[in-house]
Amino acid sequence: MTEPESTRRQRRKEARPAELAAAALSLFIEKGFAATRLDEVAARAGVSKGTLYLYFDSKEALFKSVIEEGGVPIFEEFEARLEILGDDPERLLREILRGWWTKVGATDLGGIGKLIIAEAGNFPEVARYHHEAVIVRWMTLLRRVITLGVDKGIFRSLDVEPLSQLMFFPLLMLSVWKNSMASCLVGCEAPHQISDSYFDTYFDLIFRGLLVAPRQEPKE
Repeated sequence: MTEPESTRRQRRKEARPAELAAAALSLFIEKGFAATRLDEVAARAGVSKGTLYLYFDSKEALFKSVIEEGGVPIFEEFEARLEILGDDPERLLREILRGWWTKVGATDLGGIGKLIIAEAGNFPEVARYHHEAVIVRWMTLLRRVITLGVDKGIFRSLDVEPLSQLMFFPLLMLSVWKNSMASCLVGCEAPHQISDSYFDTYFDLIFRGLLVAPRQEPKE
């Protein structure tokens, strides 16, 4: 049975905020927040500027939508893993750190870090919103996982705040590098792709310092 035209129009209308947010994200990353114009976002999304204004009245509102459409569902998924893997904090920590890279750092969402670093001084309200909606929530989750591992006697009792920063900042800066310098190194001798062994090395360093019981190296 053919879907009624009114139903198709309604489904299209409901999808528009997400489409506009996706268009805004791509332009923010390409041009920066300041240089992106609302008419460019509308054109990339395939709608008129008037249609865009039916949903968003400013670039700041569009940026918030980018976070709500792209970032919030990912954090909800990570937080759900905490309930599922609470008895295995080592696996849980591996999954959410690798998951952040797969679903954020290695995607267009990873470009937001570079955007905030570059334009926080000119758009403090945007930077503040990103910090509260994304960074605070993410760091809180990391601290919960670390504390869980300490309470279970699996992780060493270390200062949780700097430890969570030491875990996350290498991934954050890798995403900034990917969305800045990496694109300039194509064809140069310097590598512009992360090594296949990057995460093996990353986790080896983390868990050698974090686990209570040191890993036993296989005997030859």
